[in-house]
Amino acid sequence: MKLKRLHIRYYPPGIFLDYEKGGQLRTKSIDLLNLTPDTDVNELLSDIRAAEPLITSSCAEQVKALICKLQEKVSQKDDRKFYLFRALQAHILPLTNVAFNKSGSSFITGSYDRTCKIWDTASGEELHTLEGHRNVVYAIAFNNPYGEKHSQSPLCLFLTLVATGSMDTMAKLWDVESGKEVSTLAGHFAEIISLSFNTTGDRLVTGSFDHTAILWDVSTGRSVFHVLTGHRGEISCVQFNWDCSLIATASLDKTCKVWDADSGQCLATLLGHNDEVLDVCFNYTGQLIATASADGTSRVFSAETFQCLCQLEGHKGEISKVCFNPQGSRVLTASVDKTARVWCVNTGACLQALEGHSDEIFSCAFNYEGDTIITGSKDNTCRIWH
Repeated sequence: MKLKRLHIRYYPPGIFLDYEKGGQLRTKSIDLLNLTPDTDVNELLSDIRAAEPLITSSCAEQVKALICKLQEKVSQKDDRKFYLFRALQAHILPLTNVAFNKSGSSFITGSYDRTCKIWDTASGEELHTLEGHRNVVYAIAFNNPYGEKHSQSPLCLFLTLVATGSMDTMAKLWDVESGKEVSTLAGHFAEIISLSFNTTGDRLVTGSFDHTAILWDVSTGRSVFHVLTGHRGEISCVQFNWDCSLIATASLDKTCKVWDADSGQCLATLLGHNDEVLDVCFNYTGQLIATASADGTSRVFSAETFQCLCQLEGHKGEISKVCFNPQGSRVLTASVDKTARVWCVNTGACLQALEGHSDEIFSCAFNYEGDTIITGSKDNTCRIWH
């Protein structure tokens, strides 16, 4: 093996290694999920060199410089205020969901008109319309794989995919470049309203009103992993953590569950909400879990102890969506009260309310840098906030 190049990854903190093996150029990552402003850089470098044979004395100083750069990024204070940049009229019928691609250069919308649309974020231009579902398209996600570039899967190697889940009980995979359907995932017996790719892009998890979540092989479009059973109500959201070891599910049974992604075993049930849990997410490092509920509150849990760390209160109606910013310092929520709110993770304080939609907001997301927010509303518009 021969190291060719080093790349930095800010969120979550890490370093990519491009290396040559057997005449092929490959990539792997060193994840620095526990990096803090107080981390001893020399000690961390020593640990990395001991674990990774590609990091030799000849590149040690370069690795150290990248760690210091990441440490500076982690140390930056985040006191940004967001302002409306653009409002887009997206579909003929109301929207159901919105999601950014990894770079934030484009985003996707789902709708009651049974289609998805891919948009250019800067210009607001429609790039593709994805047609093929027989019912409302409710769940959408970009496949933004990181890491191993030498995957044997032709889908992961050559395509950036979009996944869609529908009230027709099917999920579909689409090629972003051409807008053409790649495969159909059939296995649920009720509506699919949530789905999530893992970090490497080779697995997809879908959540359904049939009370189950299913893990799929992206390259074949088949369910060859697990069916997660245990919820006593419809599943409203499914999510992988960063290192692909955990899956979180939210349910209308008022709970969230955390599962081992390899074995399919339920590790914990997160309690505390007194109404349906409508959304769940991990932060980028996988150390925190946030939930959103019809009881009008959001909660932040430790992904290690599964204890509730803080409760976010202030919305005047149910919260349908929750997400962390890439830095992990902020939580964004969307509510039927027509506002989205930005919260401090450490204190639970509301820092800003994003107002302007004329109907309930059902979806919201940060871009990769954390400097842009998109909100989707039943007023049939998307708003982009800078």
